[in-house]
Amino acid sequence: MIVGIEGTVEHKEPGFVHVNTNGLVYEVFISLQSFGALNSARVKLHTSHIIREDAQLLYGFIEKSEKVLFERLVKISGVGPKVAMAICSTFSASQFGEVIALGDINRLKKVPGIGPKSAGRILVELNGFDAILSESSSSANPAASEASQALEALGFKKEHIAKALSACSATDTSGLVKEALKKLQKL
Repeated sequence: MIVGIEGTVEHKEPGFVHVNTNGLVYEVFISLQSFGALNSARVKLHTSHIIREDAQLLYGFIEKSEKVLFERLVKISGVGPKVAMAICSTFSASQFGEVIALGDINRLKKVPGIGPKSAGRILVELNGFDAILSESSSSANPAASEASQALEALGFKKEHIAKALSACSATDTSGLVKEALKKLQKL
């Protein structure tokens, strides 16, 4: 399984990029969000390797959260890599988290290839995705991760913890726990 690729950009177009890694050139499908973020000759992409009966495909993402979104989407029945990439091209991971949190079916239906049925299924299947996104972004911050674990041990729900921690300004674990506890009392 290929989970990342780093190299020089040989060729790029809005739907894909060719990455040269020591003489081996890979075609990696990318979203418009990732295409817009490609600004240098060297690139490092988080990848999702999809193996089908007739092909092996690489889907690349500049942001780890976009990869998490893509991989969650392709697990939903009726949502393939093309539709998942259309969603990733239309929304950033945080914007999509807002769409899911608000249950905004109309914004989701604006994505090419998604009708009312698919939009409804995606909203149901990904309920709580905004909490997963904030959890994956807090894993980059060890203090936030530790604070989240401490609050979970106290019996709070992950969704509430994620919302509370995202509104905190402290940078150390104990400060985050104290601030989050105050915010969780109000929920």
